[in-house]
Amino acid sequence: MVVTPSLPVKTVPEFIAYAKTNPGKINMATSGSGSGSDLYGQLFKLKAAVDLTTVHYRGVGQALPDLLAGRVQVIFLPVATAIGPLTAGTLRALGVTETRRLSVLPDVPAIAEFLPGYEGDGWVGIGAPKDTPPEIIASINAQVNGGLAHPKFKARLADLGGEPFAGSPAAFGKFIADYAAKWSTVIRTANIKPE
Repeated sequence: MVVTPSLPVKTVPEFIAYAKTNPGKINMATSGSGSGSDLYGQLFKLKAAVDLTTVHYRGVGQALPDLLAGRVQVIFLPVATAIGPLTAGTLRALGVTETRRLSVLPDVPAIAEFLPGYEGDGWVGIGAPKDTPPEIIASINAQVNGGLAHPKFKARLADLGGEPFAGSPAAFGKFIADYAAKWSTVIRTANIKPE
């Protein structure tokens, strides 16, 4: 969760208080309806009970200039995208959407420290057609888990604010089902529609 430095807040609680005294006056940029930045922002709005005006862009690349110029005041960005502007001091981080602080941004609290139950984790995974033979799935799973355990890969992923999620195909399937159920609730509650 990053804001333009012209917004007079430095913490998530200050942001919530400011938003509650200025309902509908804070513009929240997203990289499109239903995107990760939209979902994380909508979840924040629901958990914090604040009224932010959602402004959809065609991607983060289109939203950043308006955020830097102060035309929109907040966005939920991937850590890898936010690191450059945060390091340069052109944006201010208020919180991370993970449930814990990240090693790459140790001074930035998790939003969940202030809004219990808030969690927005992005992920990348590998899938295969459902009729793929089990021995092929097992082989791919072993190779992917081996790559995820490599120290250089783990270090590079940590530099980008991520961490490996190794496991079995069954555990990954359960993760996907749980993830879809959580976000479908947010989508219905926030009335998110495709554009």
